[in-house]
Amino acid sequence: MSPLLIDTTMLTLFIPTFFFVSVTPGMCMTLSMTLGMTIGVKRSLHMMWGELIGVGLVAIASVIGVATVMLNYPAVFQVFKYVGGVYLAYLGVQMWRSRGKMAIPNEDDDSPNEASALSLAAQGFVTAIANPKGWAFMISLLPPFINPAMSLPSQLSVLVLIILCTEFSCLMLYASGGRTLRQFLQQKGNVQLLNRIAGTLMIGVGFWLALG
Repeated sequence: MSPLLIDTTMLTLFIPTFFFVSVTPGMCMTLSMTLGMTIGVKRSLHMMWGELIGVGLVAIASVIGVATVMLNYPAVFQVFKYVGGVYLAYLGVQMWRSRGKMAIPNEDDDSPNEASALSLAAQGFVTAIANPKGWAFMISLLPPFINPAMSLPSQLSVLVLIILCTEFSCLMLYASGGRTLRQFLQQKGNVQLLNRIAGTLMIGVGFWLALG
């Protein structure tokens, strides 16, 4: 990368730092694993692009100072968190009961688990935007990697691109792990157990989001 765009020394430090933070289990990664388990990796991509839009917005806002405004008006942020958390927990309860659009149907159940692409993207977006730990991390991590002597737009574009590529890779890794677990349990006919595991994880993400 040209030094005219970004400080290459900073870049070599930023890439491994963000990778290890991103790959650490969190709300978005748990959600990705849960969806990979229930609806498969391919359909989980809808959640991923919504989540990546949210992560990108959080990163940009953290650098340009919009995050300060959100911190000054926490009531709006809290409402957004609670609504998103309750919705994810509701989906988890439906999955735990082997019901709803995201639960895996039993062999004698013909109902499909067809959650819409837009609803999946919304789940990813809300989880990324309403994650207070995501905001705290971006606010603390990104500014030290910005060189004030260089162009802010060019540096930010490179950093956000790295963030999105790294985040997507980790989401795919977790979704693939969920798919592997699904295949293992379905071979043993434990569809109800799989729904309950996925539902419990989803409920956990919902409470994590609301109370985090």
